[in-house]
Amino acid sequence: MLRLLPFVLLIAWPLVSYWLAVRRTRQMLDRQSTPLVEPRLNAMAKQLGSALDLPTVKVHILEIAAINGLAAPDGRIFITRGFLKAYAAGEITAEEGKIPAEEIASVIAHELGHVALGHGKRRIFDFAGQNALRTALMVLFGRFLPGVGPWLAGLAASAFAARLSRSDEYEADAYATALLGRAGIGVQHQISMFKKLDGMTGNLGAQPAWLISHPRPDQRIAAIEANAAKWGLRVE
Repeated sequence: MLRLLPFVLLIAWPLVSYWLAVRRTRQMLDRQSTPLVEPRLNAMAKQLGSALDLPTVKVHILEIAAINGLAAPDGRIFITRGFLKAYAAGEITAEEGKIPAEEIASVIAHELGHVALGHGKRRIFDFAGQNALRTALMVLFGRFLPGVGPWLAGLAASAFAARLSRSDEYEADAYATALLGRAGIGVQHQISMFKKLDGMTGNLGAQPAWLISHPRPDQRIAAIEANAAKWGLRVE
């Protein structure tokens, strides 16, 4: 039994760590968020909810300056105060122009995809698997490549985690494309939002593609357009 203890700990500790992280995240979100109260955006959320046979989709505002959207592990949908301010100001920059409510709706639809597809829950098992992979590679590489083994193990595990994350993003994008089409909001707003987000969040070109946790905007747009064509959705 004692021989199995290291392997039990290898699996159990990441799960406990993940649960503690989820708990801390929930507490932080409770402290730093408020319900979305903005007529046009609430109307968009209701339109998305109607397409899902729900009364509405509840959205919360996370009180941070970053421009982002997120799906909490408990299924709540958030957009940040920075995002709302950019929307309220009517522009990102003079060159990029306005952010209409429909484009914010595309972000909400994307986060709904993460919830509907169970990505948050799946991360529990992915986290444990990544930790086990990292540990196994550290032992293997450390034996044959002393000094650089742990670094290579960390790099390999990070690349694996990034690949899983990119897969989740593509799946959530596809869900959003289908939902926006069904809700009558339009796929073109999802594409437009990604073009603007690329300008807001900066250029990812300096990083190796296999270490980026989110696909590049041009890759995501290409996938959205391919799905829209496959499903007979117009992209204006």
